[in-house]
Amino acid sequence: MDNLDLLKKDWKKQEKSIPQLSYDELYKLIWKRSSSIVKWIFFISIIEFGLGAVLNIFIADDEYWAKMEEYNLTLFLIITYVVSYLVTFYFIYKFYKNYKAINATDNAAVLMKTILKVRKTVKYYIGFILISSGFVFIFSLIFILRNHVLTAETVTSDMSFDWKQWLLFIGGTLLALAVILGVIWLIYTMVYGILLRRLHRNYKELKKLEM
Repeated sequence: MDNLDLLKKDWKKQEKSIPQLSYDELYKLIWKRSSSIVKWIFFISIIEFGLGAVLNIFIADDEYWAKMEEYNLTLFLIITYVVSYLVTFYFIYKFYKNYKAINATDNAAVLMKTILKVRKTVKYYIGFILISSGFVFIFSLIFILRNHVLTAETVTSDMSFDWKQWLLFIGGTLLALAVILGVIWLIYTMVYGILLRRLHRNYKELKKLEM
């Protein structure tokens, strides 16, 4: 008997000692893991919202609002805060609904659909964060530049328009925006990405279970 036969024989002995889980036991295990992951997504979104709100309170002091008033950004920022909070509340509510839906699920097919729904909701949430961050950055910059031009003290008639300077400024601004959005994407991918990958593994295991 060669080494390969010995290994096969040893593996068969180990295989007999491994407890074989039934369909229901495997489903309950996957369901439990999925429920835990979705619960963490819900909790993280609440923690993130709380930290953001506290940070805004510390940043938005009287001096900050005086500066925004100077740039005519007060109304824009108030609308931005309101819309941002409302949309974030909506996503938190969706995460909670997804968590409750998974807890009420009693078959693999429904659980698979719920997992796909959770993954889609998280991706939409990350997309909203990136798009809204880019929107606020660009429009704030437009307001600041507009205010700077309107409140310029002296503009000489013989002053030529420096295209090179403006192109460098716009290029630098777009680069800064790309870096900021890249960092935001990286953070959200790290935080939510790990949980989404685990959910995807659960989905694939359920798919095998249903075959």
